[in-house]
Amino acid sequence: MGTFLPKWYIRLMTMKNTANISFLCISFFLLSTFTAIRAQTSGDRHKQIAEKLSEFASSIGLDKRTSILELRKIDSIRPSYRILISDSTLRLPLQRQLDMDANHITIVPLPDSTVEGKQRGLINLSVANLRTQPSHAAEMATQVLLGTAVDILQKQGGDFRVRTPEGYIAWVPTSSVSPKTENELRNWIDGHRIIYTNEFGKSLSAPDRKSLRVSDLVYGNILALLGEDKQFYHVAYPDGRQAFVPKDEAVRFDEWLKSRSPSAENVLNSAKSMLGLPYLWGGTSVKGVDCSGFTKTSYFMNGLVIPRDASQQVLHGQPVDILDSVGNFDAEKALKNLKPADLLFFAGGKNRSSHARVTHVALYLGNGQFIHAAGTVRINSMLKQAADYDDFQARTVVAARRYLQTTDTGIQKIDMSRYYNNVK
Repeated sequence: MGTFLPKWYIRLMTMKNTANISFLCISFFLLSTFTAIRAQTSGDRHKQIAEKLSEFASSIGLDKRTSILELRKIDSIRPSYRILISDSTLRLPLQRQLDMDANHITIVPLPDSTVEGKQRGLINLSVANLRTQPSHAAEMATQVLLGTAVDILQKQGGDFRVRTPEGYIAWVPTSSVSPKTENELRNWIDGHRIIYTNEFGKSLSAPDRKSLRVSDLVYGNILALLGEDKQFYHVAYPDGRQAFVPKDEAVRFDEWLKSRSPSAENVLNSAKSMLGLPYLWGGTSVKGVDCSGFTKTSYFMNGLVIPRDASQQVLHGQPVDILDSVGNFDAEKALKNLKPADLLFFAGGKNRSSHARVTHVALYLGNGQFIHAAGTVRINSMLKQAADYDDFQARTVVAARRYLQTTDTGIQKIDMSRYYNNVK
């Protein structure tokens, strides 16, 4: 049996529900409009701040490979932002640039609180791959060798953001680095070390060449020296693992440093030792090299730390005149002025301006020949009549620099680098 409702009650309830529905619709509309306006305002502010940062970066010639200036939104409800900087001297001029937005922005110098206490580290793999983003799928930026010190700037998930000896900043898995305090790093550097000098090899679990491998090793790997006998060095990794390395495959690090003589002959011998190595984007080891990783490694083998990328390398050293009056490559002038181990810089294609961005670098051998990483490490010629001229024809030479016997802060001796020795 149904419930009887009088007509006047039904009419009242219908009017009330209609009013409620209308009220809800209006409220939802106003809320949606307000949210849209707030989102637009937030987006506009984010854009304005980003534009100011871009202008600031351009005004100081900031290189994103070696300096961090990064905008992050930290609150969408009441828009506020965090700016990460790797150079604390930028803080005051940046505050002046962003004066009108100062109440909504926090400037955070790196290293930040995520790595408080242990802001230095040692690479713990034979070759650590550093990437442009904290992801295994991100582009490889560079590599760093076992036992090399880095600055740890930030931790995000399973990755550290680190700075390499040549100033490059990129991300590396935390498993590739052993974090250290300043004292711990100083003790490592002050202690006895060896450097691996074979191209490839391995450390062993016992002083026996038939024992199990602890890890692979490549030229330039550095390990702590615990002891030695006639055939083996007893060594320790940055994370405390111990192993044994055949003495005919390594030398004491201090002896290696004293033996480094960065002459043209030695640099080119190191370069030729890498002939046939595969090209690897971001590579700086004998496992594979890109063009600037090849030149960087050739100089490192002779005791010098130089900038990482070709477009950075061209900014250092002594200019060598190899262009004619209108900026085109002059082979006759190049043959006259270039010396072995000079660096040749190229733009990406033929007939480009001499002011085009540098995309390739090679080491000059002499007599018109140069050695470079292009597909593989190989030798080509700049002389048209030479059989190996073809690759040169596809590029535009835009500059040459001399790194030997020059005074330049961008070219540093390993024994004067705080990443390899305790120097101020």
